Amino acid sequence: MWSEATALRGARWRKSSYTSGGNDPQCVELACLAAGTAVRDSKAPAGPVLVFPGGAFEAFLGQAAAGRFDRR
Repeated sequence: MWSEATALRGARWRKSSYTSGGNDPQCVELACLAAGTAVRDSKAPAGPVLVFPGGAFEAFLGQAAAGRFDRR
């Protein structure tokens, strides 16, 4: 059985190199898990984590790139 706590314990977190060379504290961090993609706030690494199952995160990014979340 998949355990989120176990999966996150060994997660390798990364953030974009476009955020001041990766040193900007105001960014999100991603971790690839067997069950999907985990996302957390880099300012609060011990805080809450969102886990997107399967291809859900990739679908979210595609919709964001297409402007689906732009305010009108």
